[in-house]
Amino acid sequence: MSQLSVEVVRSKKRKKTAQAYIVDGRLRVLVPAGLEPDAEAGLVEDLVRKTTRRVSSAGVNLGARAAELAERYGLPEPAAIEWSNRQLRRWGSCTMSEGRIRISDRLASMPQWVLDWVIIHELAHLAVPNHGPQFQQIVSQYQLGERAEGYLIARSETSS
Repeated sequence: MSQLSVEVVRSKKRKKTAQAYIVDGRLRVLVPAGLEPDAEAGLVEDLVRKTTRRVSSAGVNLGARAAELAERYGLPEPAAIEWSNRQLRRWGSCTMSEGRIRISDRLASMPQWVLDWVIIHELAHLAVPNHGPQFQQIVSQYQLGERAEGYLIARSETSS
């Protein structure tokens, strides 16, 4: 995704909240007037990052990708798979009892092969609840698995 230009609008009516949305191809960020420059910069940076992830994730059809990977690797399809903007420490999660998978929207800007590995990992949990030998056998079928794990470890360390 190309970099959006950012317009910061300072509002005297805003006291605590900030908001960001896209208007005419630009990201408009509304912040309270009178913030310290460092606080404003941090707030704007956070909203730009979150909005960019949201826009990036909208371009990926998780359901279709999960169905294709489930078929290729002989795994069950999820009842639901969705992006999550609340997963800040995990890359994905699976609720076996509901067949529901959530994928961190932080993955939206990463290479497809990394996203695929996380989806395969979560699909495998629909068949095996733990990370034991049977689970490892399933996920090891993905040839780029070790590389994807290393990529995510490196990304986790740089974003902490």
